[in-house]
Amino acid sequence: MSVDSTTRESPRNPSPQGSSLGALAVGFGIFCSRIAGLVRDRVFAHYLGNSDAADAFRAAFRIPNLLQNLFGEGSLSAAFIPAYAKLRAEGNESEAREVAAGVAATLGLITAVLVAVGVVAAPVLVAVIAPGFSGEKRDLTVQLVRILFPGAGLLVGSAWCLGILNSHRRFLIPYLAPVFWNLIIIVALLVWGPRVGQASLAAVCAWASVAGSALQFGVQLPAALRLAGTLRPAFNWTLASMRKLLTNFVPALFGRGVAQVSAFVDEILASLLPTGAVAAFSYAQTLYVLPVSLFGMAVSASELPEMSSMVGGKTEVAAKLAARLNGGLHRIAFYVVPSAMAFLVLGDVVVGAIYQTGQFRRGDVLYVWGALAGSAVGLLAATMGRLYASAFYALHDTRTPLRFAILRLSLTAALGGVAALLLPGWLGIAPRWGVAGLTASAGVAAWVEFALLRRALNREIGNTGVSAWVVARLWLAAGLAAAAGFGVKVLLPAWHPIPLAVAVLGTYGVGYFVLTFAFGIDESLQTLRQVLRRLTGRRGNKAG
Repeated sequence: MSVDSTTRESPRNPSPQGSSLGALAVGFGIFCSRIAGLVRDRVFAHYLGNSDAADAFRAAFRIPNLLQNLFGEGSLSAAFIPAYAKLRAEGNESEAREVAAGVAATLGLITAVLVAVGVVAAPVLVAVIAPGFSGEKRDLTVQLVRILFPGAGLLVGSAWCLGILNSHRRFLIPYLAPVFWNLIIIVALLVWGPRVGQASLAAVCAWASVAGSALQFGVQLPAALRLAGTLRPAFNWTLASMRKLLTNFVPALFGRGVAQVSAFVDEILASLLPTGAVAAFSYAQTLYVLPVSLFGMAVSASELPEMSSMVGGKTEVAAKLAARLNGGLHRIAFYVVPSAMAFLVLGDVVVGAIYQTGQFRRGDVLYVWGALAGSAVGLLAATMGRLYASAFYALHDTRTPLRFAILRLSLTAALGGVAALLLPGWLGIAPRWGVAGLTASAGVAAWVEFALLRRALNREIGNTGVSAWVVARLWLAAGLAAAAGFGVKVLLPAWHPIPLAVAVLGTYGVGYFVLTFAFGIDESLQTLRQVLRRLTGRRGNKAG
């Protein structure tokens, strides 16, 4: 019996409207969690600034976070969601439940072992990830790593819940859950910040992170278990679908591992720079991942279960996949291009509004802006690359993204070492500015990876991407709007950072939208139509 996809959405017939609503839900959840994260970072910066304690916490958090990133959302989504969603699309609910149970059991075993090893081996891990740390700074980092590791294990369980919920098109809860994690840390900072020293406050933040991880996992678990149905604890490694999932999971795991090694390389290089470089790099990364998450992750997360559920012949699936991919790429470009321009031209306004308080002063703002401006180089490539990788995952191909991720790591290490440690000396500037070269070199590597992903996928499903003419108009609109925003900044030099940001970024945002509308960009026209439709509908309701 056929089902009309315009009236009912099912696993067999994913609705385009449902996918758009899913992207909206993911975007809203990510927006809330990122705003909470920015508030957390602002409070953190108020009490810890760019101190040794801030460096220690940032480096320590990176180490157990490896566990979450390796076995959590990225690699798990790449293998688990396509397999689980495909089984549901084929009507095989019983086997889908067995796969879900097998993944949960396997992750639980691996995570428990790695948490125990991480706690014991913390001194060795710190020596690897932060070789520039010594004395009390190194000792504090080791202490923080030992506190944080169990929390990372809980976040792996949270990622399993996300896989279940996303496969059932329940997007809001898993992406809103990190808000609770952030809130716990914010409360801890506000309560203990005025009472204890910076080293003790860093330890308080670590314990709050563990408590927040438990809460983030707990708010998702009931809904995930309800949707997955009755699960019998078992590894289920004899199932053909489970074996295929594990086969795809290994390259995805190594792919995430490569990405994490790349992040660790950046962290190591930053630790070799003067005090404050690790913290500044982390502050910049928090802002950098905001558009990546809001636009790249929102589109990729909502599209992955839809693309994985497609049925039909190879040509039909390829055409549908290309259409979805192109639509997502255009939406990403429309929002990420102005984000990159804002980081480059107006980054001091952005950083000042969020971080300039207490121990975080104007000099720190300019320092973080340098790192943020460097990250703007590869922002568009990294964001669109996420969607291309998701398309490969939907095709059950996790090996191709892995190969290109390895190449990106090699380029990041080579270029980053030169840009961070040698380039400042060649240019005759202070060594601390190597952090800007570090972020810019990672951007160059991201463009290489993106180009290879696009070329490989185009061979599989036909031409995809955003035309050069569209991209040129987006950059032109962003550049002209940024010039207007910069003019406002020059006219209002004495304003407080927050109202200044409202004036400058407000001018920039309105200018960008007006210019893209004038240039005939489809996404701008569609946004205007939606606003007019809602306004017309409201007026009609009032008149009625």
